[in-house]
Amino acid sequence: MTTSARPNVLFVVLDTVRKDRLTVYGHDEPTTPALAEFAEEARVYEQATAPAPWTLPVHASLFTGLYPSEHNATQETPYLEDATTLAESLSRAGYATSCYSSNAWITPYTHLTDGFDDQDNFFKVMPGDLLSGPLARIWKTMNDNERLRNLADRVVEVGNAIHERLAAGGGEDSKTPAVIDRTQAFIDDADAPFFSFINLMDAHLPYHPPEEYVEQFAPGVDSTDICQNSKAYNCGAVDIDDDEWEDIRGLYDAEIRHMDDQLDRLFAWLKAEGLWDETMVVVCADHGELHGEHDLYGHEFNIYDPLVNVPLLVKHPDIEPGRDDETPVELVDLYHTILDATGVEGQGQPLDPNRSLLSADYRDIDLGDHAFVEYHRPVVELNQLESKAAEAGIDLDADSRFYSRMRAARRPDGKYIRNERIADEAYRLDDDPGEVTDLADGDDETIAAVEEALVAFEQRVGGEWDEVGDADPLADMDSETKDRLRDLGYVE
Repeated sequence: MTTSARPNVLFVVLDTVRKDRLTVYGHDEPTTPALAEFAEEARVYEQATAPAPWTLPVHASLFTGLYPSEHNATQETPYLEDATTLAESLSRAGYATSCYSSNAWITPYTHLTDGFDDQDNFFKVMPGDLLSGPLARIWKTMNDNERLRNLADRVVEVGNAIHERLAAGGGEDSKTPAVIDRTQAFIDDADAPFFSFINLMDAHLPYHPPEEYVEQFAPGVDSTDICQNSKAYNCGAVDIDDDEWEDIRGLYDAEIRHMDDQLDRLFAWLKAEGLWDETMVVVCADHGELHGEHDLYGHEFNIYDPLVNVPLLVKHPDIEPGRDDETPVELVDLYHTILDATGVEGQGQPLDPNRSLLSADYRDIDLGDHAFVEYHRPVVELNQLESKAAEAGIDLDADSRFYSRMRAARRPDGKYIRNERIADEAYRLDDDPGEVTDLADGDDETIAAVEEALVAFEQRVGGEWDEVGDADPLADMDSETKDRLRDLGYVE
C-alpha cells in the first residue's frame, strides 16, 4: 500500500436503494447513520438522476459516460461492446483497479468488468469467471440471435429461480461483508493509487436481512411469509395489503442498515490506514425500487422517480460539503468527474469539463438543466412476468407498460415520459412529487419545456426506437465458439 499525489477513488453503488429510505435524505428510521456522518464532509445531491431504472445500462453509463442509446448495453443487447471503460483508462494511467459485487450483471460476459485488474461478483448461481472467454462469446451469440435468445432468457430465468429458492430458504446470505473484506485486501496490497468499485446488493429482492437488523426494523416479520416476487404482483397473480407492504418496507430498511454498517467498517478502516483524506469517495444508487406506488413492485416497467431520482453523495476537496437541492445531476457525469479528479485522459469518451462536478461551469452544456432516462424493452423481466401470468391464467395486454420502451426528460420542477405502447405521461414534480396527476394532455408551460428538451435529446440519440435486428450472429464468429455452441446443441 502506497500513497500518491494522485487521489485514490472509492466508488460505491448501493444497488436498488431508493432515496427516501435513507436517514440522510429525511427517512425517520435510522437506516444510514454512517452515511449521515459521511454527509458532513460530502456533497449531498437531491436532484441526481439515473440514466435507466436497472443495473446493466446504468453501470455501462457510469463506466463509459454514455447514455443507454449510445452504449447499447440493454436487455435487447445485454453486454457492453466497442466501448472503452473508465477502469481501462485508469488502469492504463497506472491506477490499481478492482471491482467487487454480488450482482450477476457486473461480470466479464457483459464486459462491465473490462479494465479491472481484479474482479469478483460473488454470485453463486452464475459466477462471473464461468461466463468469460469463449462462454462470454456464446452468451453474446445467444442474445444476438432471435431463436437462440429464448435459450439465453431461459438460462437467466432458471438462474433467477434458483437464486430465489436459495434466498427464500436462507441459503443465500449477504455477500457484502466479503465484498468489503476483498476491497480492503486489494487496497492493502496496491502499489499504486487505487480505483476500487463496489456494488452492494442487499436491498435487491428478495429481502432476507441478518436477524439483528430484522429485529430492529421489522420485528416479528418472517421474510419467507411475505411476497418477494415482484412479477407475481405486477401481473395480478397475487395481492399485497397495507400490512404486508409495511413488512416489506421494514425488511428493505433492515437491508439498507446492514449495508450502512458495512460501509462504516470500510470507511473506518480507510481512516485508520491514513487513506481517507487522499481518497475521493462516491456513493450512489444505480436505481431505486417501487413498493406499491402506481400499483407496481420492483424496478421494472416504469421510470417513475422512486426508481430514477437516486441518492448521490460525493467527497472531494474541490466539492464543498453540504446539500444541493437544485442542481440537475446525471449519474452519467460521474465518469467525467472521476477523470477530472484523477487527471486521467479518457481513452473512450474524452473528458468533458462541463460535465465534471469539480468544474465551476458544471452543466454549462446544451440541455444542461435537464436529465434524461431511457428504458429499453425489458426482455428478461417480461419473460418472467409472462410466466407468472400464465401460471395464474392471466392474459397480459400487449399494448401495456409491460411491453413498452420509455424515455424521460427530468428537471427539478417537471418531468415528461415518452412511452412506446401507452399514452405519454407528464408531472409537475415541484407540486406533485408522487407523480399522481398526469399533465401530458394539458397546457402547462413547464411540461411543454421539458417535452421540448426530450424531443431534442431523442433527436441526438437517434430518434424513434428501432426493432431488434435479425442479422446472422454466426457470420463473423470464430471456429472455437462455433464448436462450443455445437457441443451444447445450440447450432447444427
